[in-house]
Amino acid sequence: MQRQTHDPDAALRRRRFTGAATQLGTEVSINFGSSLAGLVIPIVGSFVVVAARQIVMVAAVLPFYRPKRAELTWRRLWPALALGVVLAAMNLAFYESVHLLGLGIAATIEFLGPLALALATSRRLLDVGCALAAGAGVVLLIGPGSSDAASIDPWGVVLALTAAASWAGYIVLTRRVAVGLPGLEGLTVASIVSLALLLPFAVATFDPAVIDWRVVGLLLGVGVLSSALPYSLDTFILRRITPRLYAIITSFGPVIAAIFGWLVLSETFTVLEVVAIAVVCGAAGTAIATQRERPKSDLEQTAEGFA
Repeated sequence: MQRQTHDPDAALRRRRFTGAATQLGTEVSINFGSSLAGLVIPIVGSFVVVAARQIVMVAAVLPFYRPKRAELTWRRLWPALALGVVLAAMNLAFYESVHLLGLGIAATIEFLGPLALALATSRRLLDVGCALAAGAGVVLLIGPGSSDAASIDPWGVVLALTAAASWAGYIVLTRRVAVGLPGLEGLTVASIVSLALLLPFAVATFDPAVIDWRVVGLLLGVGVLSSALPYSLDTFILRRITPRLYAIITSFGPVIAAIFGWLVLSETFTVLEVVAIAVVCGAAGTAIATQRERPKSDLEQTAEGFA
């Protein structure tokens, strides 16, 4: 009888594959949810859609990650409160830009936020080139020289850029919240704040006459696919893949968004628009993939082995 040997490298590869496959699945989930939002926004409006998404998120996390009031000091709490404001602004601006521009274009512009954040502290010529390429891709997508520039809504572009800036702020604040509040407590507080900000506007614009089971199903789908499911899987994913690989997979988000825009929302793209989206994603992927990772200490490597 042969003795089986444990291959740590094979186990690590399996963990990375599982994490990467799950991350790709969450990208599909988020963008499928955004395409469903594109279907229901013309019926109920962006405020109702974003509020419904936050209701689903709060319902999913609050029973399991209820913040302890005694531990919610102002010093620990303010980043989560700020995150809630940014979360509301990001989702509202993005969904309204989807309504005005279409999912593929809105998602591509929004991705400039995290890309700019990733390149902000870099001094490499390659990163400068990637930033210029991404900017050129957006100009091709919406600029005066684009083949479909006449149909681009300027207000939609402003909203998409607002969503991009908010996404960058979301990333910074999420890191801060993760240090101050354990688990998903910070996200729970942020979701409650976001819902409290949006709910009055959602109630004011809500029209009960347009609500039927199809609309309710779409709203639930947006909440589950775009918030509850991907957020709940992030911890599982980041225990198995590096933040850089996570970011690389995320850089394909605009392509996935364009596919769902075509499949679900019947959006059409010119050859120039397809090239522009590919340029932005390629620039982002190149910039992130070529970043040098900080060498890990023995303690960090040991901790990863137990994760």
